[in-house]
Amino acid sequence: ILNQGGNAADAAAAAGFAMSVTLPSRAGLGGGGACIVKMPNADGNAQAPVALLFPAGAPAGANGSRPAAIPTLARGLLALQARYGQLPAASVIVPAERLAGGTPVSPALESDLQIVGPALLSDPAAAAVFGPSGTVLPAGTNLVQPGLAATLEILRTKGVPGFYAGNFAQTLAAAATAAGGGLTQADLAAATPKFVPPVTSRTHGDTLALLPTAAATGAPLPASAGFAALDKNGGVVACAVSMNNLFGTGRIAAGTGILLAASPHSVPAPQLAAGVAFETGNLAFRAAATGTGQQAAALAASTALANALNGHPAAPVPEPGRANVISCPGGHDTCTASADPRGQGLAIGGR
Repeated sequence: ILNQGGNAADAAAAAGFAMSVTLPSRAGLGGGGACIVKMPNADGNAQAPVALLFPAGAPAGANGSRPAAIPTLARGLLALQARYGQLPAASVIVPAERLAGGTPVSPALESDLQIVGPALLSDPAAAAVFGPSGTVLPAGTNLVQPGLAATLEILRTKGVPGFYAGNFAQTLAAAATAAGGGLTQADLAAATPKFVPPVTSRTHGDTLALLPTAAATGAPLPASAGFAALDKNGGVVACAVSMNNLFGTGRIAAGTGILLAASPHSVPAPQLAAGVAFETGNLAFRAAATGTGQQAAALAASTALANALNGHPAAPVPEPGRANVISCPGGHDTCTASADPRGQGLAIGGR
């Protein structure tokens, strides 16, 4: 995406959509998330960051047997891309749509599948995707999600209105209700991301901007993931996303390919932790980090940022936390990216 002329907002949105295909246990279209966004203005001048919140919240008064959250991931990522991106919105969805046609199961997804095992496969729609032979797919085997590919095509061609209103919204709400989720079309229409000020603090000439803490405790199973993108103009986006529980409710909304996230009324929502550090005076970017690990997520992100600002090499944060970090200790030409190897993530760089 960056090599195609996109910026950090385009890349982050594309990463989020791709992760909804490759790691639906933690980042599905049925879930939500939050981002710290620090993008330059139209003149290329550095700006202070903002927080974009699109958590998968509880519907208004639903009483399903497996209460689902309102799916907000797509709306949040497209809001990010619409405000800050440079590419056509469809460009950030195309890679995910292609991946949904078939992609190898990653070690990270295999690990999550092994945790839920038979419980996930008790849903026929989920079994058809994640265990067509009766056992969960192992790493390296082809994961094919035709229903999700079709949904991503709708999102690519019809945008937010085509997903959150009209015929598709009716289909999604009905399928979610049939799966015990209890969602309504009104719930989908009410899903609105918010741009708000981040929580900030100052340390030794730098300012840290963090996501507002939305939850003090974590869910029973690890259910979040993080990603960050930095572009050549100093734009940076760091996001944390979640299904509120591993594989959400464990049910796919039939006909859509969407795993339903768990309602935060039925399980405690995990922390969404991401932060950006920048020079207080000139607003120049210094570092960005995302953290996961349930109640340890915020500590993981903060520790990674502190290590980067103090010039320490990237190192694993305390258990059960995981962190990904981008650090530019001496300007843009010195930037490095690191992914916590325990999280089986990926860190890449390019022009």
